[in-house]
Amino acid sequence: MNVGVLGTGVVGRTIGGALARAGYRVMMGSRTAGNAQAEAWAASAGENASRGTFAEAAAFGEILFNCTAGTASLSALAQAGAENLAGKLLVDVANPLDFSRGMPPTLTVCNDDSLGEQIQRAYPDTMVVKALNTLNCDVMVNPRLVEGPHQLFICGDDHGAKEVVVRLLEHAFGWDPRDVMDLGDISAARGTEMVLPLWLRVMGAMRTPHFNFRIAPPAVTALAPEQQPIRTVPR
Repeated sequence: MNVGVLGTGVVGRTIGGALARAGYRVMMGSRTAGNAQAEAWAASAGENASRGTFAEAAAFGEILFNCTAGTASLSALAQAGAENLAGKLLVDVANPLDFSRGMPPTLTVCNDDSLGEQIQRAYPDTMVVKALNTLNCDVMVNPRLVEGPHQLFICGDDHGAKEVVVRLLEHAFGWDPRDVMDLGDISAARGTEMVLPLWLRVMGAMRTPHFNFRIAPPAVTALAPEQQPIRTVPR
């Protein structure tokens, strides 16, 4: 399978490298064909790795990953081209973080909208699945860095697209499908993007980015039948 990774930062390089090692053919896209980070990544990631522009990577990939900075994602996707995005599955990993006033960053969009929704509205013929945006990139591609079961949140309007993403995450990165929690349609990206301010504070308190959130279910024996939790993925 061909995968296009949009973005040359540490997230894009980490995801692209893991996909290439798992046997996927990966093209990393950037604003310019001669991007130095993309060239260095392609040279080091093996025979499955290549690099090009955003448009070339979007045309190449059957599945696409948006790993661009959230404040630049819509601009990058415009360069990728609606014709190259149409009919494809786009895994949106980006968060709308604004670092213009220093740390901690603020969100450029929140509460009643999200970057994931903005992308879906801009490209209605693309199946946008928000995923991996509440984790450090090392944990994204190696969930075993965190002890015990922990949750990966996904959301999107197309159920079939989400199922494809769950299978890909299992095969390429080792995520147990039972630990993937489907939060519903793309509007749930509001919640997962707003996790980032909390995530940054937890990272500061723990002094490591290698952690994740575990959703502990209630003790079902203490609940009446009508109060039993509904699981999106059987455990």
